[in-house]
Amino acid sequence: MGIPCDDVVVIKEGKTPSDPSVVTVNCPDKAGLGCDLCRIILQFGLCITKGDFSTDGRWCYIVLWVVPHHSSLKVDWESLKDRLSSACPPSCFFSFYLNQVSNVPTPPPVYLLKFWCHDQRGSLHDVTKVLCELEILIQRVKVMPTPDGRVFDLFFITDCLDLLHTKQRRDNICEHLMAALGEYCITCELKLPGPEYESLQGNSSLPPAIAEELFSYQLKDEEAYPKAISSNVGAVKKASITVDNSLSPVHTVLQIQCVDQKGLFYDILRTSKDCNIQIAYGRFSSTKKGFRNLDLFIQQKDGKKIGDPESQVALCSRLKEEMVHPLRVIIANRGPDIELLVANPVELCGKGRPLVFYDVTLALKKLRVSIFAAEIVRHSTLDCQWEVYRFLLDDSREFPLASKQARGKIVEKVRRTLMGW
Repeated sequence: MGIPCDDVVVIKEGKTPSDPSVVTVNCPDKAGLGCDLCRIILQFGLCITKGDFSTDGRWCYIVLWVVPHHSSLKVDWESLKDRLSSACPPSCFFSFYLNQVSNVPTPPPVYLLKFWCHDQRGSLHDVTKVLCELEILIQRVKVMPTPDGRVFDLFFITDCLDLLHTKQRRDNICEHLMAALGEYCITCELKLPGPEYESLQGNSSLPPAIAEELFSYQLKDEEAYPKAISSNVGAVKKASITVDNSLSPVHTVLQIQCVDQKGLFYDILRTSKDCNIQIAYGRFSSTKKGFRNLDLFIQQKDGKKIGDPESQVALCSRLKEEMVHPLRVIIANRGPDIELLVANPVELCGKGRPLVFYDVTLALKKLRVSIFAAEIVRHSTLDCQWEVYRFLLDDSREFPLASKQARGKIVEKVRRTLMGW
């Protein structure tokens, strides 16, 4: 267990670009802290190669080994340190802090980025890349082409640095976008939104058939139940969870093995947070033959073990679904058009998964598939709220969208990019 110190977050950069950097967080604990930190790390384009997590309910100590998902990515380590520190409860006056009622921070205001540009294949990803590098989060998108070959883009954004109220920050963002698009950019404007944002706040109206295809995935009954302890871990194909209440007097122990993928640690901590599961200790091992091993010592919100078999099954089923199928990707007909849909579950606090829009537009750009229109919407099912990314695709000689093979290649490329494979 860590002890109070002045540096809440310490980052030791790798000696070479291929070496992992070590992020150490040492601060008072709060509900969902590990999930919040992993979301920030994911936003910076970093992959957690291994990690250790421990807390006594008051103080938390986390060590994470991280590497960039892409070798060309330049990480602003100082900015990452500041962002991670801001997510931690204040460490000074520790005893005073523990006796206070925690206040929920006010979310940053939403701004509207509005610009016209000439249509260019891959330009949507170029815009998204600039916004990510500037630590801008995309909340909603509406991309609309016009008959004269231009594109009208509406990006509803929030600023991780909370500086959009300053003219300097707004001008800086517009300058970076205009530089990235060059002669293709016509106008760029950034301001507080009007009624157009309110019209996008409701849930989407996905056609029932498409919603059924997108959200119908369910684990088979035999996949949902926790496995008995077994040394034959090499036989695990997708995801295996062993539940043990005998290894610790006060904790339920989860031993997990699953296929490695981008955001895995975030997905597990997000699910635990939403299920009110407290993780007292966790170890996230290095990849071995494409698999990850995790050991989690957990308790229910009341500080007790998870002894009820039905509760164990429900938790295992939820975790397995996130490990096996964390994102949904399909291609469907939308009238005469072809639509790519990507969906991911939203945290109970309302935050979506980082960099999904970035990864999808990157995959389509690499395939040289043009995006005719795009939008981000929310959709609610009986047990979850989803963030849904909708892309109308342009037909081309390289990817004739009437071809089943071409559609399959697009879905596969998008899924592999999202999963980091």
